[in-house]
Amino acid sequence: MANNDDRALIQPLPEEDMDYILARCSQEFETLRGASIFITGASGFVGSWLTQSLLWAQDRRNLGLRLVLLTRSSTAFAARQPGVAHHPSVHLLEGDMQSFPFPDGEVRFIIHAATTPSFSPTPVHPFATFPSDVQGTKRVLEFAKTHGTRRMLFTSSGAVYGKVPRSEQPIREDYLGAPPPSDTGSAYGQAKRISEWLCAMVAQQFGFDIAIARLFAFMGPMLPLQAGFAFGNFLRDALNGGPIRMKGDGTPLRSYLYAADLAVWLWTLLMRGTSCRPYNVGSPHAISIAALARAIADHVRPGMAIEMASTESLAGHDYVPDVQRAENELGLRAWTSLEDGIRKSRDWHTRHDKS
Repeated sequence: MANNDDRALIQPLPEEDMDYILARCSQEFETLRGASIFITGASGFVGSWLTQSLLWAQDRRNLGLRLVLLTRSSTAFAARQPGVAHHPSVHLLEGDMQSFPFPDGEVRFIIHAATTPSFSPTPVHPFATFPSDVQGTKRVLEFAKTHGTRRMLFTSSGAVYGKVPRSEQPIREDYLGAPPPSDTGSAYGQAKRISEWLCAMVAQQFGFDIAIARLFAFMGPMLPLQAGFAFGNFLRDALNGGPIRMKGDGTPLRSYLYAADLAVWLWTLLMRGTSCRPYNVGSPHAISIAALARAIADHVRPGMAIEMASTESLAGHDYVPDVQRAENELGLRAWTSLEDGIRKSRDWHTRHDKS
């Protein structure tokens, strides 16, 4: 049965994907030679792909890297990813995102990939994710200002655009829409907008470069299966024998970038992205939610039933990036097809659940 227990041991990511990232990012990794790199969110989906691919490069190119990974609990991190935690190039720094102690020494590169899980405001959490995300970014920037940082990558989100009408899809970086100030469910997107502003202000005042990556939707090993993402939820349902359950009528459009391509994009942005110029990160190849469900079913168990929770139209819920900026300026592409991404995701989760 497919699951994503946050406490469970995580299997290493596929070696073929690690080799793929190393081949495409050889120049970027070489530029990092001898550097100290501080990474937040290293235990999450994005952070794990970046951390494991960097250690793969370190082991094969002898890059002389020092990685400082921020974690709330080094014990819990080591239980889930022992190969990362006990790597000789890795130092685990325990601390909260908003108040972590600054490690000693120069840190030339920072990857800020941590974010608070998105949830709606409640009486217990009236401001949802907003304060922790913004304060976390401020803390990272304070650290960068005082520790010799040259370049930083901030993982923002397509949520900064709010709900974008189909007439404005795919979404360009210069789209001026935003979540309404009165939308209490937009804490995540609002926090990312404020964090982008903080990054721009600090970069301009203190003279170092910050690449801003607006992340959209992804597929691949380690993608959470219980977090409300359509791809992960559909894959979970399929691996559990079905049926695949859809919310709404299946008409909204999405697109999915494979995780190894995502890692290539982010390493490229860290090293070569124009400072404070946001780049959409995702696939330009749109697919409806209903077609995605059928594609996943066909790759796991052909003929599997697909159920709609309701026939409510979710028109206006499309979420597809325009990625011409990244393509034209940096030569990036969605190299991995949807079919290959589904297959690789299926195979990894099947192996992971059997281990």
